[in-house]
Amino acid sequence: MFPRLCHFTHKHSIFLFGPRGTGKSTLLRKRFEKGKCLWLDLLDSSIEDQFLRAPSNLYAMVKALPKEVQFVVIDEVQKVPKLLDEVHRLIEETDKVFVLTGSSARKLKRGGVNLLAGRSFVYHLYALSCFELGEQFDLEKALRWGTLPKIFTFTEDAEKDEFLRAYTDTYLKEEIWQEQVVRKLHPFRRFLEVAAQCNGKIINYANIASDVGVDEKTIKEYFHILEDTLIGFFLEPFHNSFRKRLVEKAKFYFFDTGVTRCLSRRLSIPLEPKTAGYGEAFEHFILLEFIRLASYFQPEYRFSFIRTSGDVEVDLVIERPGKPLLCIEVKSSTSIQEKEISSFVRLTKDIPHCEAWVLSQDPFVKKFDHVTCYPWKQGLGECFQALVSNPKVL
Repeated sequence: MFPRLCHFTHKHSIFLFGPRGTGKSTLLRKRFEKGKCLWLDLLDSSIEDQFLRAPSNLYAMVKALPKEVQFVVIDEVQKVPKLLDEVHRLIEETDKVFVLTGSSARKLKRGGVNLLAGRSFVYHLYALSCFELGEQFDLEKALRWGTLPKIFTFTEDAEKDEFLRAYTDTYLKEEIWQEQVVRKLHPFRRFLEVAAQCNGKIINYANIASDVGVDEKTIKEYFHILEDTLIGFFLEPFHNSFRKRLVEKAKFYFFDTGVTRCLSRRLSIPLEPKTAGYGEAFEHFILLEFIRLASYFQPEYRFSFIRTSGDVEVDLVIERPGKPLLCIEVKSSTSIQEKEISSFVRLTKDIPHCEAWVLSQDPFVKKFDHVTCYPWKQGLGECFQALVSNPKVL
């Protein structure tokens, strides 16, 4: 098992959210002693069926636990949302700590997750960060197949491709079809392919609706399904008094580079440096690293992007409480030259009190005007000082 950067309390009940396959169960089995836990896996159909029929069975089971069993782990709790009522009651009446995992917030929202507000802390687990992978990290492989933990158990390229195809198929069947989130699976399959091909681009609902063969309202609902089932997230445009006229539409990113390539049917297409596809994959990967690390170390950070009406863009804008706004341009180049970032330099000069960085594969730190260019991994370390304090990960 890879060491994970996600740390949580053992003294308070928690939710641990994350897409399927990110290692939630593995992490919990590592962190909690077997003899001190009651473990209920709702992916086991017999256990799921028991609680669907009688959620109150949980109350009776926990009340019967001996004192040395301190923790109650409920894996994939969204399968039976009504268990949250029982968890709420048990938190009030017992000293047991509840550890609840979920790969979908959709059913929980309908099932009363707010009942636990203030009674549970919320954490998120993601696909592996380059810092968690350590010496096993390989950028080219991460761009091609992503960083889901299971990918690293395969040695053959064909096996990795097959795993990703099986993963996306399982997601369709288990998270979408079995939970009856959509009525017709075929248009949703087509939507996934088109959405993955549009990963990281401004969302044009009308164009996607035309490609898929459904209306815009349905496409918007589909995107929210992806967000609720933790398969992707919106990156909103930056809003401020910045004087340039800005594009107001959001972007959407999938949670893993390999899953994105699989859904877009691009697994068989090589990622060649100095091509548009490679640059997009590298930018996607860097953004995912920022999202993961912020969740683990700086949850108050807020992310957005800037694009002007003239199509000049800042790939990532980070609002950091107590610090200047941080504007980041991502380049896959191995040798940054001033002319390739000239638009970024001009644009960020108009943003008051901001820092401007370029992250790339150039191994040297450079400075052009007010813009600092970092090797991408060093830049991540500069942004998240908790990584700097642990030199083993840099």
